[in-house]
Amino acid sequence: MYEKLVAVNDGWVKRGTDNQIMDSQSRFYGGVADPDSGIAWPTHTGTLAVMAIWGCALVNTDSRYYHDESLLYRLELSAAFIVRHQHADGTVSPGWTNMHSPPDTAFAVVGLAQLYELLEKHEWAALETARMNIRRFLEQSVPALLTGGCHTPNHRWVLTAALGFLHRLTGNKDLIARADAWLAEGIDCTEDGEWTERSNGIYNGVSDVMLYHTAELLGHPELLEPVRRNLRMMAYLIHPDGEVVTDYSGRQDFGHKYDMSGYLLVSSLMAEHDKDHLFAALVRLGAEALDHPGAIPNNALLGFLLHPKLRDSKVEPCSLPDCYRIVINGQFNRKDYLSQMESAGHGGQIYHSRLHTEFGAPVARQREGKTSVTVMTETNSFFALRHGEAKLLGVQVSSTFEPGFIKMNDLEQLGNGYLLSGTEAKGYYGPIARERLPESAGAQVSPWYLLPHQLREVTHLQQHQVQIELTEAEDGWKLRVKCDKPDVLMTQISFIFGKDGQFSGGERAPAETGTEFWQDGTVRFSAGDDWIELDGGAQEHGMKSIRGASYPSDCQTLVVNVLTPYDRTFNIRLSPAGGRNGQ
Repeated sequence: MYEKLVAVNDGWVKRGTDNQIMDSQSRFYGGVADPDSGIAWPTHTGTLAVMAIWGCALVNTDSRYYHDESLLYRLELSAAFIVRHQHADGTVSPGWTNMHSPPDTAFAVVGLAQLYELLEKHEWAALETARMNIRRFLEQSVPALLTGGCHTPNHRWVLTAALGFLHRLTGNKDLIARADAWLAEGIDCTEDGEWTERSNGIYNGVSDVMLYHTAELLGHPELLEPVRRNLRMMAYLIHPDGEVVTDYSGRQDFGHKYDMSGYLLVSSLMAEHDKDHLFAALVRLGAEALDHPGAIPNNALLGFLLHPKLRDSKVEPCSLPDCYRIVINGQFNRKDYLSQMESAGHGGQIYHSRLHTEFGAPVARQREGKTSVTVMTETNSFFALRHGEAKLLGVQVSSTFEPGFIKMNDLEQLGNGYLLSGTEAKGYYGPIARERLPESAGAQVSPWYLLPHQLREVTHLQQHQVQIELTEAEDGWKLRVKCDKPDVLMTQISFIFGKDGQFSGGERAPAETGTEFWQDGTVRFSAGDDWIELDGGAQEHGMKSIRGASYPSDCQTLVVNVLTPYDRTFNIRLSPAGGRNGQ
């Protein structure tokens, strides 16, 4: 595995040099241009990520770039670039998102501190110029991290890790006090290992590795416990091809392809720390998938060079679970936590972020053979099924009640399946009592936004409930969707398939781009030697899409149009290879 880390790192050295801006008249001189925008950023996924690649190559005797003086010159230029682009307040600004950003600075610090330690340990005087500028960047970031805030839950643990590294560098005890202030907020991880953002592709791994650093740097071994829980949970969130389940993420990895390479470093550290065979199995899976060194805070080779014991680990990997049926967060008392939200006093509002009230919502996972199933709550899709190369990426219900997608709120495990339900409420709002109106109400102009809308009495409150029954069958699944709302509501049940495959059969007609009406008959979706077959189509109204419910353009979606009340059953059959039939 170590040899692969070195080979992958060396493979990206030239791509970094090819993108470095060498025009001394450019404001971005020395930075490494982002391939998409052409702009060089002083960030952990930008120039700093390439600096880690170069630094690892320069000091590693196993690299073909060991002590390469031309590469050292480029590292010096990039180190000077990041210092020039660090603001006077110590922060950096990723131009595509956050300006003067303490959390993005913290990401940079966690990575640069490790790179600085690696370069400092290596006795080569020629590194001094690069080391000097990296240390300068780190020291100049201290005021920003002593005072700076965050946007998202995981940012807190990035900040505590950065504060820990800076304390080790400078000895400033105020940095520990600031980290303790963040840690005093408590850890946002369920008993089953789910972090707030439910981001299996990105931010689970971020929280894990940052809390590992925090635990080690600040002497809090108890912080390793949520890391353990999340890694154990992740063993059940991997498809047969090694892809990570992202169907219900609360962040930008939602619905995109990710693998376990982002967990490679933290899994290695935890496997060695705990002598845990399951964590070692995650290491092996991450190493198999690795094709890029990663962002600088999570660069696995950087970690392996700083911790040589990882290269010689004697912890043998066990087999990862590949035949199971589990419910994650099935026992988490989410309703009790939500009932306390009013007492928090924020009125349901948070700025430049989200409250993530879906935290701790149950998720069911099943795997057998090459069939992988996810049943989800509190997200737009409630069911996803992968059968070899054939991928049903999501099943959704939308209606004109809200309007938009209906999220399933509850999940109950049945003997051979699951029962889900989603409930929506929508009412109207009466006049505000005269004595509670603001002074502006009696003026010549009374702006709507100055009225205390929270004081309006709710009238004509309506409810809308959809129930889903998912039942395993010998050849696949039976999906029953029903709603007994007597009033006429236009509803759309959508089946989203991957782009790699084709439909055959059934009565279908064009709808919007990437979507087709499934009017009747049996439809088969084939990809490679695998297929998924469905029956149960209908078209009771002609809406191409429901307002507020949009479908991905890079997928293939079948839409079934029904009117309330409805009770529709769809049989989902799988090709015989794999799954329950097991060949």
